Amino acid sequence: MDTSQVVWIIVGIIVLLAIIAVVAFLARKRGDAQRRRQQEQDRHRAAEMREKAKDTELEAREREAKAAMAEAEAQRAEVEAERLRQQAQERQTDAQGLREKVTHHVQAADELDPDVTPDKDPRRGQ
Repeated sequence: MDTSQVVWIIVGIIVLLAIIAVVAFLARKRGDAQRRRQQEQDRHRAAEMREKAKDTELEAREREAKAAMAEAEAQRAEVEAERLRQQAQERQTDAQGLREKVTHHVQAADELDPDVTPDKDPRRGQ
């Protein structure tokens, strides 16, 4: 092998190494660009997810507020129902008192009436 062949082999190896280096550089550059694009997409998706989470949080708070309002309304209705029950009980007690008063008046009237005897009560048709 003469010197020119060795020089050409060395030049070929250097060119081959340079080509490999250029290919590796371009591949790395392409990989970096692809990673940057992917990171940008991930950032965009993360921002969308955060925005959706904010919307969902707002909706959850609105629903909680509506639930609290419904609970307050239910408690108000329970209080109103209890008040009405007490009124009904008072009216029932008043009605019972009137019935007893009527009964007492009828008995007093029966005691005064000479036509009413304990055996014969004209109200019963006897």
